[in-house]
This record gives sequence, structure tokens and C-alpha cells, in this order.
Amino acid sequence: MEARRQASRWNRLRAALVALLLVGAVAGHEASASSFTLFESGQVRPLALSPNGRFLYAVNTPDNRLEIFLVTAGTLSHVSSVPVGLEPVAVAARSDDEVWVVNHLSDSVSIVRHNVYGRAGAVVRTLLVGDEPRDIVFAGTGKNRAFITAAHRGQNVPFDPQFTTPGVGRADVWVFDSNNLGTSLAGNPLKIITLFSDTPRALAATPDGSRVYAAAFHSGNRSTVVHEILVPNGGEAAGGVPGPNVNAEGKPAPEVSVIVRFNGQDWVDSLGRSWTDKVKFSLPDKDVFVIDANANPPAQLSGTAGFYSGVGTILFNMAVNPVNGKVYVSNTEARNDLRFEGPGTFAGQTLRGHLHESRISVLSSTGVAPRHLNKHINYSACCAATPNAENEKSLAQPLGMAVSSNGTTLYVAAFGSSKIGVYSTAALEADTFVPSTTHQIPLTGGGPTGMVLDESCGHMYVLTRFDNGISVVNTVTRQEVAHHRMHNPEPANVVAGRPFLYDARKSSSHGDSSCASCHIFGDFDSTVWDLGNPDGTYKTSPNPIVQVPLEFGDDPTFGQDPNFHPMKGPFSTQSLRGMANHGAMHWRGDRNGGYTAPTAQPDSGAFDEAAAFKQFNPAFMDLLGRNAQLTPAEMQQFTDFILQVTYPPNPVRNLDNTLTPAQQAGRDFYFNTTSFFHGSCNSCHRLDPNANPSAGVAKGFFGTEGLSAFVGTALFPKTPHLRNLYQKVGMFGVGYDFGLLPADPFMGDQIRGFGFNSDGSIDTLFRFNSSFDVHPIFNSVGIPDTPEGHQAKLDMEQFLLAFDTNLAPIVGQQVTLTATNHSVVGPRIDLLVARANAGECDLVAQGRVAQTAVGFFYQGGHFKADRQSRPQQTDAALRQHVATGGGALTYTCTPPGSGQRIGIDRDLDGFLDGDERAAGSNPADPLSTP
Repeated sequence: MEARRQASRWNRLRAALVALLLVGAVAGHEASASSFTLFESGQVRPLALSPNGRFLYAVNTPDNRLEIFLVTAGTLSHVSSVPVGLEPVAVAARSDDEVWVVNHLSDSVSIVRHNVYGRAGAVVRTLLVGDEPRDIVFAGTGKNRAFITAAHRGQNVPFDPQFTTPGVGRADVWVFDSNNLGTSLAGNPLKIITLFSDTPRALAATPDGSRVYAAAFHSGNRSTVVHEILVPNGGEAAGGVPGPNVNAEGKPAPEVSVIVRFNGQDWVDSLGRSWTDKVKFSLPDKDVFVIDANANPPAQLSGTAGFYSGVGTILFNMAVNPVNGKVYVSNTEARNDLRFEGPGTFAGQTLRGHLHESRISVLSSTGVAPRHLNKHINYSACCAATPNAENEKSLAQPLGMAVSSNGTTLYVAAFGSSKIGVYSTAALEADTFVPSTTHQIPLTGGGPTGMVLDESCGHMYVLTRFDNGISVVNTVTRQEVAHHRMHNPEPANVVAGRPFLYDARKSSSHGDSSCASCHIFGDFDSTVWDLGNPDGTYKTSPNPIVQVPLEFGDDPTFGQDPNFHPMKGPFSTQSLRGMANHGAMHWRGDRNGGYTAPTAQPDSGAFDEAAAFKQFNPAFMDLLGRNAQLTPAEMQQFTDFILQVTYPPNPVRNLDNTLTPAQQAGRDFYFNTTSFFHGSCNSCHRLDPNANPSAGVAKGFFGTEGLSAFVGTALFPKTPHLRNLYQKVGMFGVGYDFGLLPADPFMGDQIRGFGFNSDGSIDTLFRFNSSFDVHPIFNSVGIPDTPEGHQAKLDMEQFLLAFDTNLAPIVGQQVTLTATNHSVVGPRIDLLVARANAGECDLVAQGRVAQTAVGFFYQGGHFKADRQSRPQQTDAALRQHVATGGGALTYTCTPPGSGQRIGIDRDLDGFLDGDERAAGSNPADPLSTP
């Protein structure tokens, strides 16, 4: 009788909660807008099946969880949501009850045990790896080794990343013995393999696990830029910038740098002229690396057997044909060695509608065979209205892939087309395939990032990022038969605006290009483009200019033209991250809020970022080849989305937010030394993280407040922010004297063709800091040519690499506490608590204690529980509960403002997560006492 009364009570509570949830759904979703930080991380391996095929695992990237589904005859039933790290982007099943999740922002790997606590699953160990890990595969003997890609940097690495040393690889593959992870805080890797490329992304393994392939992400295409100092004045006729050297109005174009590309023998420009003697390094263009997974320790194969070149510019994912062993690499190839946007009437050339090509490159023993997926496109024609037949056949931004077990069929997730492409592997390898809609599977959710095949029931599961869902596809009929939405904490305007960044069907007439073609996942592509428009008109700049002291005159332009010539020359692709609060856009600020009086920041006149971003609308026609601009309503949706994308924490800075002695010396110089006649570096590159609070949130300035620079150059740039300089390390060697620095000798192999400055022509921050020496006026009050001055530049370099971003370096960092590792992880928990006390993050703790799911949010020196009946826990008491009750508790520093949602109230409906769980099960509570 008592049991029936208890059951009835819980059933009534559950019904009441369900009713209240339905009433509060809208309010909960709107509340999430103030608690959600948008990073726009790119998913790499979003789905995995358990080896026995019973469970499907999906990364829920915006919700920081692993979703577990029961698979029954191809149908999916949701079983459990397991909190992992921030921004999970890849998952791999090691066994039927163990899953590894790669957390991009947390720099960690969560090891989830499944079927241990019923079907629910829980994190039992957290491994700490390098910066921004992206992918994972199991390989080696018995497939007991875990291979994980990460950038060659970060606070968890046991080495010096050597940012200022030429010829150092910037890509790492961390290898762990999954049977022996070690007892250290981070886990003990068998080996960290450093590869000679930029930041890595994808992995693939042969069926027997003997070989692992690792791909660079921004692998480049052997292009670089010759600095304008080395380019003769007078235009093409004088051996200088290729023509035309005026625009259609006849206004002379500025003297600029020249983009060149290595053709196998020489560095040539768009006219085929050689500039080889001006380039002081080589680009071997190592794109995909081959690793012996069985070796002790695992290592890259020696010589030319250890890598492939010429695979593509941006490499997304890889798959191995299980029958013939060939490797398929999804990629895009940039055409940045060519020039111009617009109609191409005056110049006779344009990149409009043909910026890049979406490809699958086939790797085999005979080399690399790129296959253009959209060879049906007639690039000589432009700008037909959409939809059209050519557009419908196109597949854009290929990401994840899957190969049938018999090796005959390749499935490709076309992220920018919201379709799955289906290819005969034989036809793809022979390049005899014919693009057709009959070989495509449309998806309702949009934005597919990856898939897994369930051949036992003829199904494929696809994660669709636009709506954070999973599509079930019948591979026989090639139709989507079901779709499941995962919980999504993103604000409605993020979901509505995201497709405008990626959807090539709507962005371009040909259906193969979008803003994300260059702004990869909202960031940049590590290349430089000359996207001037010779058919464009000269425009007056409304942007305010940094003022100079009166003793230098009342003209802040120094006689230079601050206005906008439509032929601007080469510029490196800028990130779309962190644009809010930083004024006009583009290197020159030629996308701005217009001519309304620019009174002050934030968001007025030329400082109006929303108005500035809307000025990109013409690029849909002039660059992407759309037949018309977006409507005002569509552009507003795009704007609302993109201005929320945020920079991650700086991976160079100490986790406690302190600076090294060299970084501190550089910071002191930055703020306190008159390095230009105008004042300190901070006079122009304003660093003020607490500037312009809006709705209680500090927006901040991170290297600029949106003013145009006073520096007298032909391009008169806007002062840029400085948050992403650590991403641009890897080019060493220039062929010109720069201030007091002489030209370099030949520097040998390097990994990047572009460095710093607006055109990517400055190789190091030390050389950039030497800009103080370029002009006699600057040098007379700037850094003296002394050992002390030399050291000041070195210190400044270190500070700039560790420059502040919108979030403190502790955000995302985590650790898992168990009953047996208190002494090892205790100091790490102390650090997380201390940074939460400093206001740098919200601290949450989630996991299981005594087999019960629990969640906590640290507030006011105590941990608030996810059940109203649980009293607050002190830090010591919570740790003791784990020690005595067993289980595992993962502590994570989350962005400020997100702790309530991530830790204890997932849907922000006012009903705590633990109470909602209890409404259906009435579990015993192991934490019912303090």
C-alpha cells in the first residue's frame, strides 16, 4: 500500500512538471539567450555506433553533452544525456560500454562508461590534451590505442610550443594506451607526435588499425605574398602590381603587395611572372600524414611514405575504403592566387561565383587525385536566380564521410547543401561520376556534419547541425525516414541565423559557395585574397581617425588618402569571431555604420556593428555570385547570429590568468611606454576588457576601439584587434629590410605562407614590433636601438601571444574527481574554485555519487545542488561525498552566466534537473545531508 502511495505521489509530481514545462518552454528558451556563449565549433566526428550496434552516440555540441540512443531495427529511442566538456565535436566507441568524447573548448577527452549505471552512462575519467582537440580514432594492436588531434599549444601540454622558432610543426597527435592511462592529472600519453603542418583536424584508421592518417586543417595551397616594399612602383608596366592599375573611373590604384603561388619550380603571380628571389622560405605543403600505429612508440612513417602533398587548401574529414585501402579526403581548394570580385567587366577577370572548389581527394600508392564534386558547373555563366537545375546538383563544403563495408559506395555529408552525396567509389576514383540529384539525399534538418552506417538494417544516421538533430536515412530507398531533435540551449536567433553563414544553395547561384567558404566555421582560412573590384567606385571614409598631438599638425592622415579605393590589394581573411563592440569591419573599415555622427562607442554612427555587418550584403552578388542581395529581414537574421560568435580563451596565457615575467614586461611596455609619438601601444590598440557594459555584460575592447589608424600607409587600415595572433605563427622569412632588421637569408621549410599584418606579409611579431623603427619620427621617440630595446620587442612578442580575449583562460578547463584520485586532482579543483571566486568563470560539478546522477553550481562559496531538497554543499563536503560514496564528479569552469543552465537547470525552466529526474523515478538521495 505504501509503495502504491509513493508511486502515485511521484506520478502526480511528474504530470505537474510536464504541464509546467510546456507552459514555461518559451520563457526557458528566451532565458537561455543570456546564459549561452556561441563558439561555433566545427563538428568532426559527431556520431558513433557501439560495436554491437545497440547504441548510437551523438555529440550535442551546444549543450555540452553526449546523447545516447537505443537502436532498435533502425529506430532511435533516447536513453540518456551525459554532461561532458564544453563544445564536444567528436566521439568514438572503444567498446560496447566505453565511449570517448573530444571536447574542443575544454581541451579534454571525456571517457564515458555506458551500461554501468543502467543505460545512463557517466564520465569516469577526463584526459587533458593540447589546445582545441578535434578528432579521435582507435587503432594499433587490438585497437587499444587512442589517437587524438590537437593544436601544438595550450596550457595542458608538457612542452614548450616554440612559437618564435622557425621550422616547428604546429600539429600534434596525442596517443594514449586505453588500457593504461596512468595516474597523473592529465593522463600519460604514450607519445605526442608533432607533424609539420598547421593545426590538425581529421583522423582516419585502416580497418586493421595498423595505419592512422592525420590531416592538417588549414593546410594551405603553396601561396604567399611578396611585400609591397619589394614590388616596383608604377604598376604592371614597371614590373609591379599586375594590371589593371586603375579602376573603371580611372583613379590610380594604391601600390600594394602581390600574391604568388609555387608552381613546382617558381613563385609566380597571376601573370605567370617569377618572384622566386623575393621569397625566403619554402612550403612543402605536407597535408596528410601516415602514422605507424603499431610501432612502439607510434610514429610517422619516414621519408616520402610519411605524407601526402597537394591534397587541398582546407581539409575537413577522411575515410578509408575498407576493401582497396584508398583514403578519401573531403576538402576545398582556394583560388586565391587569382583576383577580384565584382562583374569583371573592366578587368576582364573576376572570382565571382568561383572562389573555391569542393572536392574529394583520393589518396593511394600512386599519389593524390583531386576530384571536383561540381564539375557540372558552367563558371563562365553567372548569377541565375535560385533555385535552378545547376544549383540543385551542387554539393558544398563536404565534411564527414562513410564507406560501405563492401567498399563500393561513399556517402558524403555536404554541409553547405543540406544533402548527402552518394558516390560509386570506382566512378569517383576514375573521375567518371556525373553530378546528379538522383545521387543525393536531401535532409530536413540542414547542415549535415557526419554520419554512421547501420548496414544491418539498411540505415544511416546523420547529425544535422542547423537544427541540432539526427536524421535516419534509408540507404536502399535513399530517403530520410525519421528525424530527431536534440535539446538545444541556443537562442532562437542563433538557430535562425546560422544557415546564412553556410547554406550555399541560398548564398550562390551555382550552389557551391557561401560566406563559410573562406570564413571556416565563422573563423578564417589562413589565406590572403585580392578581392578588390575594378568596376567599383571610389568612396569617402566616414570612420573617425586616431588623433595625433597638435605639435605634429592637425592632419591625422599625414597627407595620405584615408578613403576607400575599390582596388584594395591583398588582405588576409579576417575572423568573424568577436566583431561585437569593435566598430567598422574589414581591414580598412570599409564596412561601417555610415555617415551618422560617430559620437562614441558603443553602437553609434560608424561604430554601429550591426549596421556595419549589413554592408557585407553586396558580397552575396559581387563575390558569391548570387542573383540578388539578401532581403533586409534575412540580413538582420544573419547579423543577429554572427555578432554573437565569441573568441575562445587564449591558450597561451596561464590558467590562473597571471603573466610570465616576459609577458608582464611586454604588458608594461604596451601600456606605459611612448612607443609612437602619439603615445603607448594602448593609445591605438586599446585593451580594456571591461569597456562598454551592456545589460550587465562587459563587452570590452581587445586591441581596438574601432578607430582608423593614423599610420600613413596607402591602405589606411582600421586599427585591428589582437586576440588571435597565436593562430598565425608559422611563417618565418622575409626578403626586405624592415626598420633596423635586415632581410632574412633563405629560411628553409615552413608551415605557413602568411603571417601578420593586413596582407600577411610580416613573418613574426618581433618584426611587427620593429615597425617602431620604420619611420624616423617613430624611432626618435620609440624603442631605442639598444640591447634593452631589443629585449622590449621580445617581451612585447610574448605579451601579444598571450593577449586577453573575451574569456579568461580558465573557461572550459575541467577535471574528474573519483574516490581514488583526491590527492592528484585536488590542486586542480582548488584552481577552478579560485578562478570562480575571482569571477572569471562559473564552476559546475556533474556526475554520479553512489550511482545517483548529481549536478552542482558553485555560488557564494558553496555548491548549490540540482534538487531543492538537497542542502548546499561546501567544497570539502562535496569532495568527501565522492570519497565515501564512490562514483565520479567532473568539475568544469564554464563561461560567466552559464553555470545555472549547464550545472543544475538545463532548460532554465525553474525546475532543477535533479527534481525533474526524481519525478520519474523517486531514487534514494545520497546527498540528503550536508
